[in-house]
Amino acid sequence: MSTAIPAPKLSLQKFVGITTTPWAVLGCLIFGGFLGTLFPEFSKPLSVVGSVYVDLLTMIVMPFLVSSVIFSLQKLFREGGAGKVLGRLVTVFLVATFATALLSTVAANLVSPGSHMSDSDRETLGKIVGKESDGNNTVMALRTLEAPKKDVSIKDVMDSLIPSNIFASLANGETLKALIFALLFGMAAGQVPTRISDGLNQTLETIYGACQTLTKWINIPLPIVLICLSASQIATTGLESIFAMGNFVLSFCAIVMVFLLICLLVLRFRSEMPMGKVVSSLKTAFALAVATNNTATCMPAMIDGMTSGLNFMRSRVELLVPLAASLMRAGAVTYFVCATLFIADMYGRTITMNELGMLVALAAMAGFATAGMTGVVTVGLVGTLCSYLGLPFEAAFILFVAVDPICTIFRTSLNVIGSCAAISVICPTPLKI
Repeated sequence: MSTAIPAPKLSLQKFVGITTTPWAVLGCLIFGGFLGTLFPEFSKPLSVVGSVYVDLLTMIVMPFLVSSVIFSLQKLFREGGAGKVLGRLVTVFLVATFATALLSTVAANLVSPGSHMSDSDRETLGKIVGKESDGNNTVMALRTLEAPKKDVSIKDVMDSLIPSNIFASLANGETLKALIFALLFGMAAGQVPTRISDGLNQTLETIYGACQTLTKWINIPLPIVLICLSASQIATTGLESIFAMGNFVLSFCAIVMVFLLICLLVLRFRSEMPMGKVVSSLKTAFALAVATNNTATCMPAMIDGMTSGLNFMRSRVELLVPLAASLMRAGAVTYFVCATLFIADMYGRTITMNELGMLVALAAMAGFATAGMTGVVTVGLVGTLCSYLGLPFEAAFILFVAVDPICTIFRTSLNVIGSCAAISVICPTPLKI
C-alpha cells in the first residue's frame, strides 16, 4: 500500500520572500498599470490602500530610529572606537554624495534628455502647463505671483535641527530633530555605568525587536498594496504626461540603474558573497522602497538584510542605517542634476563648465537638505538649483509633478541601496568580525 506524500506547505516567510522579489514587484506594478488604464474610475479610490499602508509603516519609524541609535551608540562607546567609526562615516558620506553628483552630471550631459524632444512632445508639455504651443518652441508660464523670498538665517537652520521639545518632534514626525536627540542621548548614555543603564538597554532592545516584528507583519499584504498604488497613480495622472516626459524619465531611470549596479558591486566586494546572495538579502528593502517611497520605512529591512543576509556587524549596522537613511541621499542628488540639465536642454540653454561645477556642489548640498523629505517637496528643491543657474523652473514644476510617482520609485530605491553600499564601506568586512 503506497503512502501519499504530503504536498509541501508554503510558509508565511517563504510567501513574503517570493512576493518581495524584484520580478514579483515589477509584475504587480505592471498589473496595476493595466488596471488603472482600463478601469480608471475604479482605480482612483484605491490610493487609500497605499495611504493606510504607508501610515502603518511610518508609525514604526520614530520609535525604531530612536531606540536603535541610542542602543547602538551606547554599546559603541562602551566597546571603544566610536570616534573612528564616526570619522569614517563623515568621510564616506561626503565622498559618496559628491561623487554621485559628479557622475550624474557627466552621465546627464552625455544623454542630454531634453535636447531630443519632438514637436508633438513640446506641444503636449505646453498644454499640460495651460499654454498652447507654437509647434517649435514651448512657451510656459504660470500666472501666479511669486511669494517673496525669505532669507534663511543661521538661527533658522539651527531651529530646524535642534529639538526644543523632543516629544513634540516625535509627534510631528520631525526625523532630523529626533535623530539629533538620539545621537546626543546615546553618547550620554554611553557614559552611564552599566549597573544603572541595564534597564534602559533591555527596554530599547524590546522596542527595537517589536518594531522589526511589526514590519514583517505589515509586509504580508505588500503585493496588493503595490497593485493598488500603481493603478491609482496611472488612473490619476494618465499616460499622456508620462509619454511627453518620456526622455527625462527614461534617462533618469537609466542613470539610476547604472548607480544601483555599482552599489550592488560594492556590496558584493565588501561582503565577499555572490551577487545572488546580495540581491536576495536586500530584496525586501527594495520592495519597501518601491511600495512606500520612503527611505525611513525601509530601515528595519535594511538592517535585517545587512546583518542576517550579508553578516555585517549588527551593532555597527544598527547605528549607521538610521544615519544613512537621513543623510545619504544618492537618489535625490541624481534627480536634482538630471532635472536641472533637462530644463536647460528644454529651453536651449548651454551650461558652461563653471556652471556645471556649481551644479555638482549645489546638488550635493541639496541632497543633504532632503533628509526627511518625500514626494513633491523634493521636486520643489530643483527650483533652488535652477535659480542659481538662471533657469526658469516655475512653469516646468507641474511637468515634474506629473511623472514624480515614477521618479520617486527609482529615487528612493537608490537612496536605500546606496545607503547600504556606504554602510558596507564603513563597517568591517564579515570575515574580519
